[in-house]
This record gives sequence, C-alpha cells and structure tokens, in this order.
Amino acid sequence: MDALVRSQESVPAHSVERSQDAFVQVLIGPEDGTVHAVVRRFTLLPGGRIPRHKHPTVQHQQYVLSGQMRVGIGPEVREVRAGDALLIPPDIPHWYENHTGEPVSFLCIIPRTSGYATVWLDD
Repeated sequence: MDALVRSQESVPAHSVERSQDAFVQVLIGPEDGTVHAVVRRFTLLPGGRIPRHKHPTVQHQQYVLSGQMRVGIGPEVREVRAGDALLIPPDIPHWYENHTGEPVSFLCIIPRTSGYATVWLDD
C-alpha cells in the first residue's frame, strides 16, 4: 500500500440516502488500500437532516469539523459543535439535524467490514 494525501476538494460528494441536504465524501476507503477503517466527511446544509437509523454491527467515531447541529443518539438529543467528538455504539438509533443557518461538517470513521449495513427507522 502506498502513502496517500488527498484534498477533500478532489473527492466527489454524494447525497446521503433518504436524507435532506446531506452529502458524504469517502476521503479514504477500500479502493485506497485501507485495511482497518474508512474515513468519510459528511456535510449538512442549513436545514439538512439525516433521519433516524442504526448500524447493527458497526460503531461510529465522529469529529465535528465546523458548525453545529443536533444529534439524536438513542433517547438523548445532544447539541454538538466544532471540536466535539462522538462515539455511537453498534445498533443504537441515531439521527442528525442542522438547525442553524450555516453548513456543518463532520468526519465519520467506521471499520472496514463487509458487514456494514444501515437500517432506516420509521418514526
């Protein structure tokens, strides 16, 4: 595996499934030869929302790069902002909402696994 330095501007952003004004970029992924983790950057525009969902076997480590948003983790609603780190255990329902007038961006690091699945939960 070769070393890699990549600008976020060089990575295409894709709409997040079932979401509103939410985009994801895979900054480092399996095609880059990573063995253990996938590094993704999410952006929620003002009013953007990722609905309630869970990942049965995968935990998430997240770090807020800019902005602030509400995050539901299980029964709790938390206000997070740039500089905050989050750990979301496997199988815990969670959601994201940008209720501000500025975009919010965060890194989401997940294990590289063939068992990754998203279960969307209807409210």
